[in-house]
Amino acid sequence: MAEPKKEKAKKQVPLRLSATLYNDIAQWAEDEFRSVNGQIEYLLTECVKQRKKGKKETDSQP
Repeated sequence: MAEPKKEKAKKQVPLRLSATLYNDIAQWAEDEFRSVNGQIEYLLTECVKQRKKGKKETDSQP
């Protein structure tokens, strides 16, 4: 079996969430036809994109 490429490999991260937050994310994931893990990954990806976008806008301002 070939090893996955480094940029395609995913890291496993232990994550502790309150029951309330987990239930809210689980419901949101269900609404969008994702797994809880997929929803968390999606949300984190979107937040990182927005952060990078915000940095580019502030860097270009005088």
